[in-house]
Formats: sequence, structure tokens, C-alpha cells
Amino acid sequence: MLDRIKQLMSEVEAFTANSKEEVEAFRIKYSGKKGLVNDIIADFRDVPNEMKRDYGRAMNMLKSAALEKVNTLKEALEDANDISSSSINDTSRPGEAIEIGARHPISIVKNQIIDIFSRIGFNVSEGPEIEDDWHNFTALNLPEYHPARDMQDTFFIQTDPDVLLRTHTSSVQVRYMENNKPPIRTISPGRVYRNEAISGRSHCFFHQVEGLYIDKDVSFADLKQTLQYFTTEMFGKSKIRLRPSYFPFTEPSAEVDVYWGLETETDYKMTKGTGWLEIMGCGMVDPNVLENCGIDSKEYSGFAFGMGIDRIALLLHQISDIRMLSENDIRFLEQFKSAL
Repeated sequence: MLDRIKQLMSEVEAFTANSKEEVEAFRIKYSGKKGLVNDIIADFRDVPNEMKRDYGRAMNMLKSAALEKVNTLKEALEDANDISSSSINDTSRPGEAIEIGARHPISIVKNQIIDIFSRIGFNVSEGPEIEDDWHNFTALNLPEYHPARDMQDTFFIQTDPDVLLRTHTSSVQVRYMENNKPPIRTISPGRVYRNEAISGRSHCFFHQVEGLYIDKDVSFADLKQTLQYFTTEMFGKSKIRLRPSYFPFTEPSAEVDVYWGLETETDYKMTKGTGWLEIMGCGMVDPNVLENCGIDSKEYSGFAFGMGIDRIALLLHQISDIRMLSENDIRFLEQFKSAL
């Protein structure tokens, strides 16, 4: 009896089929109501008791093998039909164009900024978007109740008043200074958050790149020359001016304007008829900030600057509404397929 099962098992393993009809005939022959497997099962009652264990095991293996063979052959035939019916083998059909993706304008501008500063030795540093009060405010010369904190409407985490969404990437610079010794030359791109009304000119989240250079004998002249290089490379404009300003973490501080020109009507609108366009803030790092980060302010000095990536993207690509940068409208994004 076992020899009969072994013979059927060999036949099952060797069977192949080229059509669904052949597979169905095989199924009926072996697994149908009057099939060979049921005949083997019916003979089980006549098997001597001492052989029932081996016979039952062989019988179950045959039943499983027959079912598995049917399923395997069906799947193989279905896959073959799918391939043959597809357009892959039809060389007469026209090809389908492959859609090319596009970089987001924020990514385009960010990569350009990183590339420009990397040429003069700046590396890239990153940090968490959910920050603590020390790194976002206190270490940057903004102690508790400092009036300058009101300059940045902050999103605080309700469960912990000392945890917040960072309002600038200066917090990354603090972390970098805490973990690295001068000379330091780094830029910190990233997303920041402020509790502001959303309009065509402002958003509750946006993107910044902030730069930091700390070394011995760093002067304001070094800062100006660095910014001069950046504006020339980024905008093709070499004429800049620095206006006195105030930032808690730099002293002295300045706003940087680039002379955009008055060649077109758009230039008049963007610059309000002056030809000058504000692009960033900057200044010499306040000694208190250096000391808070464990750097000797008597031995080292440095400068910092920060700019909005969104603002520059709007400027370079003549985008009229900042909300378009975050709406993910495919019609808008497709315009940047040819960009870097």
C-alpha cells in the first residue's frame, strides 16, 4: 500500500501543465470526489494497525502535494498570461513617457545656499525642531522675561512650558558650540515655527539658514566680506549695504540689503522704488552667548547671520504668495522640473 502512495507522489511531483484545462484535469484525477487521493483514504480502514501511522503520514503528504501542485501551476499560468497580455512584448505600441519629478523650490534654494557656503569651508549642522527653553532662548542672551522674547510668537508645548517648537535655527548653533571647539564654521538650515497669522506674505512655519563663524581675531570686516561673496554668488549682485539693527544674540547687529536695481516694473514693486532689498540679519556674536556655550569670549570672537529660505525662493522664482510653497499643488511644482 505504501508503495502505491510513493508511486502517486512521484507522478504528482513530475507533473507539468501548459494550460488551465490540464491543471483542472489533474485536480479532478487526484483531488476530486472520485479522485485517487480519496481512494487512498478509503483504503485506510484496511491497513493493519501497525502500519496505520506510516500510511496516514504518507496519505496526508500525498493530499498536500496534490493541492500544492494545483495552486502552483495555476499561479504560474496566470503570471504567464499577464506578461503575454501586457504591452511589454508588443513592440508596435508607442512608448509611454516617464514622468520626471521636480525638486521643491525650497530644496532648490537651500541646496544652492549650502553649495555656496561649502566652497568657503562651512559645514552643515542640524538639530531638533522640538527644543527646550535654554537652547532656543536663554543661551542666546534671552533670559526669562526678556522683552525681546516677544519678537518671536512661540508655539509652546502645553504639557511642558520649557519645551517648544524652535523659532529659529540659532538653537542648532548653540548645540554645535556646546559640542565643538573653535574654530567653528557652520551653517544650519531647517524649518522653524512662529505663531503668526497665515497670509500671502507670512506663514506659521518657514525655513531658515543661519551661519556661524567662531575663531581668533574674527572681525566685522570678515562678516561683510563673507556676505559680499554670498550675494554675488547667489544673486549676481555685488552691491550690498548694512544698516544698524538689534538682535539679542549679536552686538553690533545689522540688516543686510542687496541692491536689486530698478530695471523692470517688478523691481520697482519688490524694492518699493528704492532698488534695495532686505535679505538677512547679521552681527558679531555677543560675548554672553559664547560664554553660555563654554567658549572663552576673551580669546575667541565670531559672527552670525540668518536668512529666510522661503523669502529668497519667492524672490528668485518670482512667486507671489508664500502659501504656494506648502500647498503641494502639482501644477505649481511642475514648473521647477528644469531647476537644479
